[in-house]
Amino acid sequence: MKALTTTVARYLYAIPFVIFGLFHFMNAGKMAPMVPLPGGVFWIYLTGLGLVAAGISIIIQKRAKLAALLLGIMLLIFILTIHLPGLMNEATMQTSMMNLLKDMALMGAAFTYSGLATD
Repeated sequence: MKALTTTVARYLYAIPFVIFGLFHFMNAGKMAPMVPLPGGVFWIYLTGLGLVAAGISIIIQKRAKLAALLLGIMLLIFILTIHLPGLMNEATMQTSMMNLLKDMALMGAAFTYSGLATD
């Protein structure tokens, strides 16, 4: 039973990252204004690639420990560079807080998975 639940949990955690990554490729132009660095579309594609790669790595359990660690670091960067500054703007405060808390939870799970993975 443990093998079944951990496999299902792994898929439930990883599949949304693959989908989020694909959304980065499909909506790069709309997401680019959120990037606090020059070359916005490039960073959207790069993070999309990272999300897809991390999700696939976790699903197939190849380099999953490293992938989860890097995913957690990327989510921390999102929190610090996108969501925290968004809290300072009255118009985006609520959405930024929801996204900050979501990414914080996902980051915690990524670091936990990285610590527990055996590959």
